[in-house]
Amino acid sequence: MSITVKNIYKRFSNFNALNDVSLEFPTGKLVALLGPSGCGKTTLLRIIAGLEQADRGEIWLEGVNASKLHVRERQIGFMFQHYALFQHMNVFDNIAFGLRMKPRHQRSSESVIVKRVNELLELVQLANLAQRYPAQLSGGQRQRIALARALAINPRVLLLDEPFGALDAQVRKDLRRWLRQLHDELHITSIFVTHDQEEALEVADQIVLMHKGQVEQMGSPLEVFTQPATPFAYNFLGTVNRFEGTWQQGHLHSAGDGVHLPHQTLPAGIAEGDSVIAFARPHEVRVVPSCEQLAPHGIKAKIARILAFGPTARIELVRTHEHSSQPEYYEANIPTHEIQQLQLYEGQAVKVQPTRLQVFAA
Repeated sequence: MSITVKNIYKRFSNFNALNDVSLEFPTGKLVALLGPSGCGKTTLLRIIAGLEQADRGEIWLEGVNASKLHVRERQIGFMFQHYALFQHMNVFDNIAFGLRMKPRHQRSSESVIVKRVNELLELVQLANLAQRYPAQLSGGQRQRIALARALAINPRVLLLDEPFGALDAQVRKDLRRWLRQLHDELHITSIFVTHDQEEALEVADQIVLMHKGQVEQMGSPLEVFTQPATPFAYNFLGTVNRFEGTWQQGHLHSAGDGVHLPHQTLPAGIAEGDSVIAFARPHEVRVVPSCEQLAPHGIKAKIARILAFGPTARIELVRTHEHSSQPEYYEANIPTHEIQQLQLYEGQAVKVQPTRLQVFAA
């Protein structure tokens, strides 16, 4: 089922949670609402579900204005971060709860409910735990049961609010893979809220990046990671190095250090002498000994740490200079064998050379 969000506004007592948000969620896709705490992503999810009312705007489900429909009429499955399982009910009864609570004229027979619950237990690979209680389950098992309960009512849309936020790292990783596989089997239009960029990039078909109640960028994981549209998008999505300075003769000049900008033209809207900020991913940064003649350009820094585990080494660098009271930190990823080739060591004075920069007006 397609979901359309039109000009949604929502204000709480002291801040605007959503400010004119409009989005199209395509049928059968798994979409991540990604952003920092307080950006409005959970509020938007609750408005789509009908658990919260917008001050202005409309929610359309499959071409029908659902803005005034009750939660039960929207046929939406909702999965909360903290499971919200009934502690006094066993696993089977938790999953069956929504089916048994339907109005009498819509309710299936008990035999049909039993069959549906058993199918779902098989789907989430927990058929042997039907008689256990939530307190007897691990966090990952409780989350699977919560998902089975959300799916029990045959929802047209599945909404998940920070579904793995309360779990440890390895369980989260396992469940992310499992959720992706499950979605590929069911093809239910699904939206999940997360502040974990890795989770969004790994699981979603599309990412909606939100910031201060507005949509910052929307696209495929590859698009939003490799082509961030704004400085916020660059800062939020993955590790990044930030450079500040002025634009002079096709270069970014940072407090006396010229950073060469290879294979790029003058960015649109930026004139000679303008203040700019620029970004480079760790794999887009070279680390060169200062004495090397190939380093006429670059930021002077010192190597703080070298972490050489596996084929790629991470180099952490720090820059302290008279133009700033605070140290600036950079990170570079280079092939481990280059550590020996370049004779790099901790404490060494080097130059940081971006091989590619994305420049924005400051």
